[in-house]
Amino acid sequence: MSEARLPIHRHPAVSFRAVLAGFFALAIAGLAGCSSGDDELPYEERPVEQIYNKAMDHMAAREYIPATKEFDEVERQHPYSEWARRAMLMGAYANYKVNQYDGAILGAQRFISLHPSNKDVPYAYYLIGLSYYEQISDVGRDQKMTENALNSFYELTRRFPTSEYARDAQLKIDLTLDHLAGKEMEIGRYYLNRHDYIAAINRFRVVIEKYQTTTHTPEALERLTEAYLSLGIKTEAQTAAAILGYNFPGSVWYEDSYALLADQGLEPQENKDSWISRTWNTVF
Repeated sequence: MSEARLPIHRHPAVSFRAVLAGFFALAIAGLAGCSSGDDELPYEERPVEQIYNKAMDHMAAREYIPATKEFDEVERQHPYSEWARRAMLMGAYANYKVNQYDGAILGAQRFISLHPSNKDVPYAYYLIGLSYYEQISDVGRDQKMTENALNSFYELTRRFPTSEYARDAQLKIDLTLDHLAGKEMEIGRYYLNRHDYIAAINRFRVVIEKYQTTTHTPEALERLTEAYLSLGIKTEAQTAAAILGYNFPGSVWYEDSYALLADQGLEPQENKDSWISRTWNTVF
């Protein structure tokens, strides 16, 4: 997964290490200030630049957990400084790097809440989406993280369509939609194998209605053909096969659908009043 860029500008009172800090910040992007460590650092009053530079030294060495503690310390000792805002972002990114996704998400959400008009808010949404996206499980398990990732990326592309993160967010939207469609297909196949055709049709219908642009659509239409034929609802089976053949003529799924109809002396034929036709025409 590629890392986005978060620009951090030089402060006039900062040493050369702060300039280096800005360089590393360009290669990353961050949010929240949630620490991955169990304990806070012992309180030792230090200049803000010193704390921030030490945190960035840890980042440069890929020591992300110590870095989160130093970023937290920036916020604790200098909560109203510009550096505290930057530390909030960098601390969230450090949490993300060590798979502390809850910390990254909470930090990003806090950044958005406290700085809603900041130029780095698009990245905050992006990192929230990434943190959910990294937790997506296979289609056999609960897909809450997939839905959360999808909603986060949708929010980013809706609010900041021209941001530098929108393009990658859109790609991940397509991937999450395909994953959610895969979940529906798995459940639909399960019901189909158990000859629970109504339940199977309901799952395949979700794919056609909500995830029609995914890679699972041809199979969903074939499975609808199979399920409707098993129920004796021939016109719906013919419609599913007809739309499948028109849109995916070279697909093996169309060949299977055509063969299923031919076994019963039928051919693909679209019924314009079918929910399948109405749904397809609405989307396309």
